[in-house]
Amino acid sequence: MATTGEAKKRLLVVGNGMAGARTVEEILARGGREMFDITMIGDEPYGNYNRIMLSHVLAGETTADDDDIVLNPMSWYRENGVTLHAGDRAVTLDRFAKSITCESERVVEYDILVVATGSNTFFPNMDGLRESDGRLGRGVFGFRTIADTNGMLQMAQSRDGVTAVVIGGGLLGLEAAYGLRTQGLTVNVVHSPGHLMNQQLDERGGQVLRAQIEALGVGVHTAMRTTAVLRDDAGNVTAVAFNDGTSLPADMVVVTAGIRPNAELARAGGLVVERGIVVDDQMRCEDEGSVYAVGECAQHRGELYGLVAPVWEQAVVLAEHLTGSNPAAAYQGSSSTTKLKVAGLDVAAMGVKSPELDTDEFIQFYDSRTGVYKNVVVRDGRLIGATLMGEIGKAALLTQVFDGKAELPEDRLSLLFDLAGSPDGTSAADLPDDTQVCNCNGVTKGDLVACVHGGAQTLTEVCAKTRAGKGCGSCKGLVADVVAAAAGGELKADPAANWYVPCIPMTKSELIEEVRARDIRSVSQVFAEFATDGREEATAKMPLASLLRVVWGPDWVDERGALFINDRVHANIQRDGTFSVVPQMKGGVTTPDQLRRIADVADRYAVPLVKVTGGQRIDLLGIRKEDLPRVWGDLDMPSGYAYGKSMRTVKTCVGSDFCRFGLGDSTSLGIALEERFQGLETPAKLKLAVAGCPRNCSEALCKDLGVVAVGDGRWEIYVGGAAGAHIRKGDLLATVDSGEAVIALAGRFIQHYREDAKWLERTYDWVPRVGLERLQALLVRDEEDVVAGLDERMAASVAGYRDPWKERTAPKSPAQFAPSLPLLPLPQVPVR
Repeated sequence: MATTGEAKKRLLVVGNGMAGARTVEEILARGGREMFDITMIGDEPYGNYNRIMLSHVLAGETTADDDDIVLNPMSWYRENGVTLHAGDRAVTLDRFAKSITCESERVVEYDILVVATGSNTFFPNMDGLRESDGRLGRGVFGFRTIADTNGMLQMAQSRDGVTAVVIGGGLLGLEAAYGLRTQGLTVNVVHSPGHLMNQQLDERGGQVLRAQIEALGVGVHTAMRTTAVLRDDAGNVTAVAFNDGTSLPADMVVVTAGIRPNAELARAGGLVVERGIVVDDQMRCEDEGSVYAVGECAQHRGELYGLVAPVWEQAVVLAEHLTGSNPAAAYQGSSSTTKLKVAGLDVAAMGVKSPELDTDEFIQFYDSRTGVYKNVVVRDGRLIGATLMGEIGKAALLTQVFDGKAELPEDRLSLLFDLAGSPDGTSAADLPDDTQVCNCNGVTKGDLVACVHGGAQTLTEVCAKTRAGKGCGSCKGLVADVVAAAAGGELKADPAANWYVPCIPMTKSELIEEVRARDIRSVSQVFAEFATDGREEATAKMPLASLLRVVWGPDWVDERGALFINDRVHANIQRDGTFSVVPQMKGGVTTPDQLRRIADVADRYAVPLVKVTGGQRIDLLGIRKEDLPRVWGDLDMPSGYAYGKSMRTVKTCVGSDFCRFGLGDSTSLGIALEERFQGLETPAKLKLAVAGCPRNCSEALCKDLGVVAVGDGRWEIYVGGAAGAHIRKGDLLATVDSGEAVIALAGRFIQHYREDAKWLERTYDWVPRVGLERLQALLVRDEEDVVAGLDERMAASVAGYRDPWKERTAPKSPAQFAPSLPLLPLPQVPVR
């Protein structure tokens, strides 16, 4: 450790991915902040994030800024004294001058260098994959970064009927296929080997997996080699071609055909590179005294590791070596044990996939119907391989036996199944402390036990401190078992699980009651009154702003810093920094005059994309921030609220006015609903629909609140439906006798949802959590005398409605509509 007056060494880490950031974390944990001035270079414009979770982002299950995705936000670097050059690529290594030159021409000098450049997607050579300048062609994606994921999502949502072909049927390929299928695309997976996930599964296991993937509606094509991406005259992808002369139609191609170590910087700088950067047991580069490599770019004893657990082990060894906390630290290599989740199926694999010698013992079980596959391979009284899919409860025991830390049982079936009369030696309490419980984040049983013994009193607290269960999620059951065993049955229920925001120890209803009682109207005042130590937390600002707007409507104290950019400018920010504007069309009804104004605005401001939305409105995409006030003025139409956590739209069919099957005037009722509830703040976006008959043309059965005419003036009201990333038919809340009764009951449902639901909790989660019977008791039968209060508070909210687009005449701040040029070049909205 540096002594007083001794200059700190300059430690430079090239790579801000999971390996580089974890190495810095381990160094800091061993007193490294006092020893080193730490600088990191990352070519992505973000903090460190969990790439394993990108599949959840693609599937719409979370977002790229979720806490489970972001491992180290930008604030973490500042708080730990780490200088981060984000969005800048290291391009030149000068080992003699001990410096790195970046793409921005920034020169960073070092005393110690750690190369953690990870790996890149392998793109096979094939016609049509790239542009003439070497860039990936339009419609072609890898699946390694947030940018890859956002690009796929944007194309998937650009229009209906998009078809995707995923090249590569390994873990990443199947995760990509699963995510795109969840987004509603037609998806085909093409895999050149004979069965899926051939690195982890034998042929029979691959067949079982194929049945599960095909059951999701994904086409599977094995033993097929892709030779070309075909395009039309405009350069758009139309198909992929195969070596047998056949082809598959495609609008989008996702390449997941493997990864390659990103070692070009090291190779050009003169480091020894074979398949990866060659390192010794201290992760030191060959023939170098002050240059190290860690992660997927490093080659140790001839091996490359593309899994998270070995990277964590390497990071610990390197940190112990650099800080001197363990002079004997040495990396000995990692066992090939994998635990992951693919397309919703848990998979664990270790060692060989199938017997290799005639004398090998082999036990295999499979059930294609349920997606369960298990096998073990034993040679000379030793477990040399095991595979579990669909049910991996025995993974911890198998890992111990595979590593030689537990005895191989005489009854081999007990390795795969719990057998009556077999000795109970497989509980969480019996596992050794070095058992890897969470592979994604390198958490052992010992880490969990130490966390409990160190004072953590709830499962949530343990997971937050150790990150266990924050990756693919396949370990959550075992994590809970280990934590419960460590607590000796004294594990407390987590009170924070019911808090509205983590820093304020109150439920939402308690917080609303106190806010009303104390007349608190600003987010900063909420923090000052209720937050632990009065400390503000950035992640709590938006949910608190939402709560105050529910309670006070336009009379809350508008603090701009508490709002997301969308809410500050009343438009939806796009990935290129421009915005989309969606004017209101009540019930999907418009007029020639409105259409002319929209067309004139599109011409006047050179709008690149004019698109009809699924909510029966018109979206103007690609508008600059500084043009927004003039666009609103020229449109002179109310906001459609396509950007906010609010009541957005009411979709309708033509109903009894024109339809031969119409049983009720759905158009008029839809317009009345939209006029009544327009712009209301809600915990998450809220979408409504009204159908004039049970034929469901407006998709009312799968909306947050849907209304269906059933004849004789009666309407059925459905709640909690979904038809996006989640599919759920709404529950029948009630059948009423008039449109007025629909509006009244809809208002009670929406107001109760506003006051009770968690931040960002959609109705398709909230309704099952609360329970249909309870909602009917509260809102329909009024068994707890709450209806009058709900009606009164809803009426007050409706009366306080203000069109936010009127702000164009009096901006809330000088910067509200000022241009904000991006620091980095961003992709442009295509002109259609």
